[in-house]
Amino acid sequence: MEPLAAPGGDCSGGESFALRVIGHSMAPEFNDGEIVIVEPEGLARDGSFVLALHDGEWIFRQLRGDGTRWWLHALDPAWPDLPIPGLDAVRGVIIQKALPGRRRASKRYV
Repeated sequence: MEPLAAPGGDCSGGESFALRVIGHSMAPEFNDGEIVIVEPEGLARDGSFVLALHDGEWIFRQLRGDGTRWWLHALDPAWPDLPIPGLDAVRGVIIQKALPGRRRASKRYV
């Protein structure tokens, strides 16, 4: 998912919400057009797929960390890793994905 406009203007609420994946930065696990469910109060840890605020833009990436620093990692190697100052940048954890119209194509991440 390329950088996003803030869903509903704010991701700080407690209710889960859905977003559509746009682009190929998270392929092959997440493909263009798939729907992801975001849990704003989900537990973010190394390896989690997250929605984060980076340089004023919303971005969907895999959270990586080594105990002292954190970064946002795209699964497609054509995209660079993006350092973040801390977990405060993470605004939600992806808990599920689905392909519209294909119920059996759903996958859970928690």
